[in-house]
Amino acid sequence: MIPRIDFEATSAVNDALAAIGRTEDLRFSPDNRLLAVAGYGRRRCLMLRIDIEPTAGAPRIAIRDFTELRSESMGEVHGLDFIDNRTFVVANRDGLVAVFALPRGEPAGQGHEIPPLRVIKGSRLCRLRTPGSVAVRRESHGRFSLLVCNNYTHRVTRHVIHRRWGYRALWNQLLLEQGLNIPDGIALSHDGRWVAVSSHGTNDVKIYDMSAPLGRETRPAGVLENANYPHGLRFTQDGSSILVADAGSPMVHVYASDQGWKGRRRPSRSVAVLDSESFLRGRASIEEGGPKGLDIDRSNRVVAVTCQEQALAFYGVSSIVGRTAAEPVLDVQDSV
Repeated sequence: MIPRIDFEATSAVNDALAAIGRTEDLRFSPDNRLLAVAGYGRRRCLMLRIDIEPTAGAPRIAIRDFTELRSESMGEVHGLDFIDNRTFVVANRDGLVAVFALPRGEPAGQGHEIPPLRVIKGSRLCRLRTPGSVAVRRESHGRFSLLVCNNYTHRVTRHVIHRRWGYRALWNQLLLEQGLNIPDGIALSHDGRWVAVSSHGTNDVKIYDMSAPLGRETRPAGVLENANYPHGLRFTQDGSSILVADAGSPMVHVYASDQGWKGRRRPSRSVAVLDSESFLRGRASIEEGGPKGLDIDRSNRVVAVTCQEQALAFYGVSSIVGRTAAEPVLDVQDSV
């Protein structure tokens, strides 16, 4: 098992993490100041105010405060992503997809009941059903695409929204279907070329080339094998690796690129991020017990991982991929 990076937190933050119950995805905000955790079991989102400070050794991580967000439009919160620093989207596996604005001010250890800015249902020919993970893609002319894994209809749909129109879905599209069986996680490469989708039922990750039009008949360009029950996944900033959380083992698997993601490949490296006791305690079935949510912070130094038996843990990117990762320039988006 690779060493964790310890983090500083108040007793109130630790209590909130201990009480969150079953977790699924998690996501850093664009400015790296918030970490959102999907509270599937308690039907809420936990927003953590976080500082990551680079040092000569492991980064110093401090969680300064938190807020718990609840809503009638939050159910079994399975996936989430940020549109900008103040706006986020939630995928409810037992419901629909909802767009929310963060409450004004800093997190202050409080709970808030918040209304949605918009609930996304899809259209008659592209209806959202059992939405799980979601990825936000910035488009031209101020638009955003929500790429949504519809878990039990085995497809990924695309919903184009715009702030000016109150985040109403202007266009709904069946984006991907070939090769997917319970798509359980989704990630976009930083150059926009590739989209990776965890396929729980086929025990692998499918990768699709976004440089060409996508649709119902699009076949995967690449397959990441031997992932057991893949869930959260992320491309590293330089696009050289994909990290995959394996819900069916204590492992995070690393897949290495060869100047692209076409073809089949096996992990170049696998590392344990859960101790045996924690893993076995959560092993209700062969599909459970391991890490669920996974994200890489915007400095490309820290990997955050979550699951029910370990609500939050941090690891160095270099300790997982086995080398020093390139450090990007942080892209801080407008907070409005």
